[in-house]
Amino acid sequence: MKILLVSSQDYIHHPIPSRHHYIFEELAKNHDIHVAHFHVSRSTARPTALIVEEATQFPLTNPFLHYTLNAPYHFHIFNKLLKNGEFDVVVAANVLAGTGVIQAAKKNRVPIVFDLKDWFPDSAAAYFNNVVFQQIVRSGVWMITRRNLSESTKITTVSPSLVEKLKRFGFSADLITNGVDTDIFRPIPCDETRVELGIGSDDFVVGFSGSVERWYAIDEMIRAMPDLIEYRKKTRLLVVGGSLFTGYIGELQRLAKDLGISGNVIFTGTKPYHELPRFIACMDVCTIPLSPPQWGDIALPNKFFEYSACGKPIVMRPIPDVQRIGGPNLFVYRTREEYLENVKNLMDNPATYSINLDNYSWKGKSHQFEEILRLVI
Repeated sequence: MKILLVSSQDYIHHPIPSRHHYIFEELAKNHDIHVAHFHVSRSTARPTALIVEEATQFPLTNPFLHYTLNAPYHFHIFNKLLKNGEFDVVVAANVLAGTGVIQAAKKNRVPIVFDLKDWFPDSAAAYFNNVVFQQIVRSGVWMITRRNLSESTKITTVSPSLVEKLKRFGFSADLITNGVDTDIFRPIPCDETRVELGIGSDDFVVGFSGSVERWYAIDEMIRAMPDLIEYRKKTRLLVVGGSLFTGYIGELQRLAKDLGISGNVIFTGTKPYHELPRFIACMDVCTIPLSPPQWGDIALPNKFFEYSACGKPIVMRPIPDVQRIGGPNLFVYRTREEYLENVKNLMDNPATYSINLDNYSWKGKSHQFEEILRLVI
């Protein structure tokens, strides 16, 4: 197959890989895959087996301005790529650039799979603090997303709850959940990494790995740290990841300083994906503090699979689709008191787990996506 991928992010420079990296790098072993490159991020370029198609006229780092001002150019590039009739299928997963490639694909009679990897109206609005502007963005993004979904040949999405949500809007979607690279995420020793981070062998480490953005209530975890330190003096919070388009991580650092616990909170910044297992290995308990509640109703985060593959207990906000999969390592909290109770219980009763995630390997997910592409073609 010859496939054109229009991902939801800067495929080459975005510091955190998405499901499209895992799935399509695997598919590229047997298929001819081209990917649009949006110059939004400024991180180090990652290697790729895909053929990169430059799709940026104005390389702006603000996502809203970037995709808005480049929209006419996106359609021009996508129409140019598709008009020769060589592509078998388009996979779109972007709001504005998705509109451009869908219109170009329809013009050139190429089938389209739209991969809705999260609920775009809410995820776009989450980058803004102003409530009025959030609502404007949410409404505008939903209007565009709805049109994209309506004009696609097939829809795929990441969680059973998103399948049900789309059904309520009149759309039928195939489920391909997120997954994990089971070749690298597994229980490993942590002694050397603890030394590197200045963490003692008898320190208890509460950990978070992922994008440090406001949809994760890491600030609430920092505010809970004084209580945990009082319960067990040698308690540390390890935050692995960075903020992409906001100043949230700076706010968290100032909060820790204001509370007088900067020495107990470690921010590593963004780390290469292949290094994440050694940082997760340092954590005695991993967290998924997803916020606000409506996000939990549709989410199935990668970090659930990554933490579990590393054998770690997980303290998390309610996430129905994670709870449906279940596991002995899940501890759910709804309030600050429940969060503290869960963490203190794990301090008193340390636990590790052996969890088989072969059914959620990215290789398996790529095969599922491949079958859908074949059916669409």
